[in-house]
Amino acid sequence: MAVSISHLGYRKLSRVIFEWQAADRALLLALFILLEVSSHWLWCLFVWWRQDTYGSYVDMDVLYPLWIGLTLMVLFFSWMVSRLSPIRKDTGSLYKWQAIIVTLYSLYIAVVILVMGYSSLVAGVSLVGGAMLGMMLIRRRYVWKAFLGHITLIFLVTLIPYFGFTIPNLRQMTIASFPLDGYNYLTYNEMTMIENAISASVFQNGTLSWDSFNQLRFSYAFFWRTTHIYMALPKAIFIIYMFRTLLLILDNSKAEIMQYANQDELTQLKSRRYGLMQMQQALLAMGDKQDFSVILLDLDWFKNINDNYGHDVGDQVLFEVAQTLVKSLSEETIISRHGGEEFLIVLPDTQHDSAMTIAKQLRQDIAQHVIKSDDGADFNITASLGVYTLTHDERARIRSEYRALALEEGTQTRAEPQKNRRQEANSNKTSTHKAGSQKTHAQKRISQRRKRAATEILKAQLPSDICQRLICIADKALYEAKDRGRNQVVSANDMLAAEKDKISVLYATS
Repeated sequence: MAVSISHLGYRKLSRVIFEWQAADRALLLALFILLEVSSHWLWCLFVWWRQDTYGSYVDMDVLYPLWIGLTLMVLFFSWMVSRLSPIRKDTGSLYKWQAIIVTLYSLYIAVVILVMGYSSLVAGVSLVGGAMLGMMLIRRRYVWKAFLGHITLIFLVTLIPYFGFTIPNLRQMTIASFPLDGYNYLTYNEMTMIENAISASVFQNGTLSWDSFNQLRFSYAFFWRTTHIYMALPKAIFIIYMFRTLLLILDNSKAEIMQYANQDELTQLKSRRYGLMQMQQALLAMGDKQDFSVILLDLDWFKNINDNYGHDVGDQVLFEVAQTLVKSLSEETIISRHGGEEFLIVLPDTQHDSAMTIAKQLRQDIAQHVIKSDDGADFNITASLGVYTLTHDERARIRSEYRALALEEGTQTRAEPQKNRRQEANSNKTSTHKAGSQKTHAQKRISQRRKRAATEILKAQLPSDICQRLICIADKALYEAKDRGRNQVVSANDMLAAEKDKISVLYATS
């Protein structure tokens, strides 16, 4: 495939990282390297063209071999850009070419760092930025080995001059680095060549005046600083742009993952897990004088729809019923797909009479909605609903019972350490000290777990399975609606009240 880096924006870079084949990513890296090497080649051309001005700052004996090497690198990577596409399906050859790319580029950057100065901006950007960019596009193992090799090379280059070895340096006018103030590039090689620089022919009449020295010094420093900026800044900006875009991709991917996890793909409602989580949060956020209502809705004879019209029509029914619920209910209502054809509707701060009115209206809206399938068959569907309202009085009673249970657990937790200490003292007097100690430690761990559980209970003041309890009660009302012939709304509160009345009558007659 043809690779173009023009307008390499968010979506294209996303495809590069997550969708492109390994050969295409390696091809893109080779293209980036080609652009970087070409820019360095142009710098050598500029220095050669203006050598009457900048020849005093650059060692031309080092520049010419470097320029020849750059020319070979440009030719090689130009050929490689055209070579990688045909081998996209040959994994073995592809890995070999990736290793070649990393090796050649590592050696090239090592030479550039060597002749430019291993403490320069070019070295830092090439070492860190190049490694990070490479890990995005090719095998990370190759890039990691090259990165470790660069660190080793920098360490050796730092130490070699102290053992009497001279390292080639492209920067010639080292007198400009003489440490008169802090505005300098100072290396070991520069200090050893100061005498040669003082006798350079650029000084008029072979003498060095203070003014000419300052002018030369700042001109030299400006030239090499702009050189380092030219070679490092575009690469640094591009790498930062790449990682900024990568973070945007990761953020977007995280949002998509959360959306898929929290949303039912078919109905576009909340998923079962997310609906229960929001139900728990809404329940804990309720005020002391507020009721909490739950509606469990199940479509009638839904299996017959799948059998008679097909699963595609069944999916259409689920989607249209979900849209009916969304249109009929307020934004504060929590609507989720609880099961196959079951929907959970949570109504915070809603009394039982209001919840029943809402459920009856939903039953009517669903029954009146006409399903129009693609094959021209029109039909209606009905739903059965079970409603349960947790009143504020009932919620206060549950909280009180749970608080008492938590306090009892806390009392047992505080009493257990004393009991454990007595048991441990007694066990020390017996021959089974080791077994008793292990038992004591196990009891301590159990005690700590109970203490944490009691703390959580006191904080919530409601049982952790409260949501499942409410849904279970509403589900009993739903099955009662099914037993009564379907297309019904049944109140679980009325069912519980009727059972209590029966029990009262039995106790009264007994």
